[in-house]
Amino acid sequence: MMLRKVKIIILFLSIIPFSFAAQDTIRHDSLFRKRVLIEDDPVVSMLDSLASLKIFEDAEFPNANQYQNWSTYTDNDVPVFSDSVYHARISHMNDQSPFEFVYNPEVKKFIELYAVRKRKLTARILGLSHIYFPLFEEQLDKYNMPLELKYLAVIESALNPTANSRAGAKGLWQFMFGTGKGYGLKVSSYVDDRFDPYKATIAACEHLSDLYDIYGSWSLALAAYNSGAGNVNKAIRRSGGVKDFWAVKKYLPRETASYVPAFIAASYVMTYASQHKIFPVDPGILYYEVDTVTVRSPLAFDQISEMLNIPMDEIEFLNPSFKHWFIPATPENPYKLRLRKKYIGNFINNESALYAFETKSGRTQDSLQKMLFTNYRETELYTVKSGETVASVAKKFHMTVGDLKSLNSLKKNSLRPNKKIMVYTKSAKDRGEKGATSTYVPSPAPRDTSAKVTSPVAHNVNSASKTAEHAEHAETHANTVHVVIAGENLFIIATKYHCTTADLVKWNNLPGEKIVVGQKLKVVSAASPTTENAKPEPAPKTGKATPAGAAKSTTYIIQPGDNLWDIAEKHDVTVAQLKAANNIKTSTKLKPGQKIKIPK
Repeated sequence: MMLRKVKIIILFLSIIPFSFAAQDTIRHDSLFRKRVLIEDDPVVSMLDSLASLKIFEDAEFPNANQYQNWSTYTDNDVPVFSDSVYHARISHMNDQSPFEFVYNPEVKKFIELYAVRKRKLTARILGLSHIYFPLFEEQLDKYNMPLELKYLAVIESALNPTANSRAGAKGLWQFMFGTGKGYGLKVSSYVDDRFDPYKATIAACEHLSDLYDIYGSWSLALAAYNSGAGNVNKAIRRSGGVKDFWAVKKYLPRETASYVPAFIAASYVMTYASQHKIFPVDPGILYYEVDTVTVRSPLAFDQISEMLNIPMDEIEFLNPSFKHWFIPATPENPYKLRLRKKYIGNFINNESALYAFETKSGRTQDSLQKMLFTNYRETELYTVKSGETVASVAKKFHMTVGDLKSLNSLKKNSLRPNKKIMVYTKSAKDRGEKGATSTYVPSPAPRDTSAKVTSPVAHNVNSASKTAEHAEHAETHANTVHVVIAGENLFIIATKYHCTTADLVKWNNLPGEKIVVGQKLKVVSAASPTTENAKPEPAPKTGKATPAGAAKSTTYIIQPGDNLWDIAEKHDVTVAQLKAANNIKTSTKLKPGQKIKIPK
């Protein structure tokens, strides 16, 4: 019996070390899992996206030495400071800003991320800041907002102009489709304004300004920018009505709770980068080296690149809103193209020839025009019905499964009922608009920001079949006579009448494409110029009230917790339209039971 007890004791003692080892393993695994979660943080993901940004790899760009005080990055002797130093520096920042800068362990965690773990990528952010911060500061100053808000784009996108989150947010300011639409950012099959640095910056200023009007606190405005006003409103109610970020923080989503600490840390590191021995990596372009030109006819990036000898990477980097390296411009709907100033003169001097330039891949102005009218599609929000899948919704809207998944950043083929997703509206061809071609042209492949840029695939055009089609129309439709005015060429006229330059040459027996002012041209179509069919542009956000009788409206009664942004999103209008329709200067005037007009 005694021997048996001894054996049991020995066995028990032998198990104890394994038990502690197992506990150590569990603790180690737990810590490892925490590290993985930190690495998967959206802030970290955006930082990592800079590693493959092509703008830092192009050999043509000028050497960093030409910029004063710019230095090659070095990883030697990484500085680490005491808490007292961090506290003193951030206190000084707080004294100089209306934003509430504080130092705590959470802020320190993100300082270590930017200044130690990811310092090489932070150096790239510093380089990109020389392109974007002057733009941000200009707009923030115009809206009378703290200039420190420029650092918000650092945690949103790491200043990557083509940043794309898992949730579907896009661009420098990471706008979701609905939010962007509420502030005038349009999305179509060829253009996504959320990627436009200028338009998105203006929209961000308007959105942040509206959020500050609601909360009277920049910290809460940032939290609402990240997770939506609804989540912040619920957190405030759960905290007893206190409008203080640190008081409501525990009631916010986990990502949002870390959002303001990350903003403070990014602001600190960008301010004290040199003390941490972090220096800008040269992106080769500065803000003041860039200018704009107006494009009034369809134009492809490879036309610009080949004729003006500009690197494709550079054109794409400066113009990220054009999704397929194609500018769908018309005389009635022009677009701005951004180029370095040294190329602007060449563009202006050769503009007409540039539109007519045929690329090595065979792309011509006729093929571009046909592609525009065949494939250009706007987007709209669609609410998923019970039982619908990605495949069924794609079929319903004449889209491919790949198009729908790419448009909404979807990874699965299943959809939740009542989920709002983006879909394409019908193209001009599908709507049966006059002059629209019936010949199928494949949609260009979506942009892959991780791959090397190549020239788009040419879209060949069978001008003979197009001419024959119009010849048949001539038997049943009266001809239109167009009188050439100053500044017009065959391509501009063809765009107006939804035909091709080859059609005009054929119909009028022209020896070439040269025309003169006052010349009369026959157009074999009953179609009206696009100026008559074009949709009117939405009114600019001036804040002025809409004239009486100019538009219909419905009445909405304010509910507890409502704010202008939530109401605008619910009724598919913009915050500016709500303010204009109700003569509202700030969002704080909303009271439960109050009636406001919802413009249609």
